[in-house]
Parts: sequence; structure tokens; C-alpha cells
Amino acid sequence: MHFLDLTLSEAADNLALDEALLDEAESLGEPRETLRLWEPIEPIVVVGRSSRIRDEVHVELCARQGVPVLRRPSGGAAIVAGPGCLMYALVLSSRLRPALQAVDQAHRYVLDTLVGALRPLAAGVRCRGISDLALGDLKFSGNSIRCKQNHLLYHGTLLYDFPLELIERYLAMPERQPDYRAGRQHRAFVANLPLAVQSLRAALVAAWDARKPYGVWPRDRMLRLVAERYSRRAWNEGRESAAANGEPERERAG
Repeated sequence: MHFLDLTLSEAADNLALDEALLDEAESLGEPRETLRLWEPIEPIVVVGRSSRIRDEVHVELCARQGVPVLRRPSGGAAIVAGPGCLMYALVLSSRLRPALQAVDQAHRYVLDTLVGALRPLAAGVRCRGISDLALGDLKFSGNSIRCKQNHLLYHGTLLYDFPLELIERYLAMPERQPDYRAGRQHRAFVANLPLAVQSLRAALVAAWDARKPYGVWPRDRMLRLVAERYSRRAWNEGRESAAANGEPERERAG
């Protein structure tokens, strides 16, 4: 698997690069798998592709405090990220890994791999809900998926030293909640994984055997996606569907 350790200066560029890596893999006509790691340089809010932004985000407060609110190409609810939250993106081939062809099985495949990598370092790590990772009943990772014909993008958050009060500050209580949340407010539901970021990064690289340098990353694809979507209010504030872009809608997250 290829490895790309790259954080760009603009939040929109970072989100667009995840999608650009998926598009590039899909365009090659042969499997290409990648693990990318990055970490936002400032707090950001990222909503799911079909999120109703004002139902999930304290939009006015974000605007007053200069926190960008952006939309990703995969499903699920809003998240807050920033320094202390490691972001990962996996581009995986459904040809090489037939289990990925069903969305529910893809969640289990990726999350079971992550649990196997992290549990030796932090006892009690397990899958919860549809697409969460938790320490016991405390969530430290939310994940979502975007599928194309031959590849998928699986990406998510890994909290390790994040100011958890920001989640409650910028996000409303979600309408849909996994059973294990039991109605808890954000601050009582989330936790940081007690690992140094260097250990966390090494565990992900080893779990996916991501040893090949990516090489020239798809900058032009990224810039085009920023221009077409990630810099546009219609994308970030609206509810554009996958069908509007001529793609089947295959996305799901907890």
C-alpha cells in the first residue's frame, strides 16, 4: 500500500485531497491503495454529505469564532477536528478485497483492522455502533465511507489530545444516536485515546503495511475539486446529493 503523510494549509484542500486520491485510484484502471495521514492546523467542523447543517452545527458561533464549516463527500454526522485529532484516509480496492463490496462489511473490515492495531496499545478498544471506535463506552473515533465502482474511500478521526469541550461548543446533539450513547451529551460521550501521536501513526502504517511512498500526489485534481465543491457555499451549506453528480449514492456512517 502507498503512504502519504501530508497536511495542507487550507482545510478545504485537505478534504478535497481525500476525494482526489479516490478519484485518481479509480481512473487508473487497476487497483491502487493508499493510506494518508493528516492533522488540521486549526479547529474545523466537517459535516456529512447529506447533513442538514443547521440541525447539526452551531453555525453562527462558528462564524463568529472563525471556525470553517465544510462538507465531506461521505455520509454521517458532523464532527469537530483540529490539533490533537489525527485524520486518516484509506483508499482501498474492492477488486483486491471483495469483502468491501458491501458497505456494512466494509465498515467491519476496516474497523476490525484498526481495533487489531490499537488494542495492544490501549486495552478496551472496540467497535461500537455502525462506524465508531470506543474505549469502553467512550467514543474516540468516528468514520465514514464513500464508494465508487472499484475503490472506496474510508476516512475518519482519531482523538488523542483534542480539547473535547470544542465538540459541545460547536455541535448540537445529533438526531440519530447509536444505542450505546444512551443520550449522553458530547462531553460525557467522547474521549481521547491515551496514546502518543507517534505510536498512533506507527500503528496505522503497520496495520495496513503502508510502506510505499505515494510520490506525486494529485494536486490538480485536488484544486479542481476545491473550485467545484469545497470552496463553494452551495456545496458546504447545501444538500447536494450523489445523484446530482452522476454517481450512485453508496455512503453510510454512524
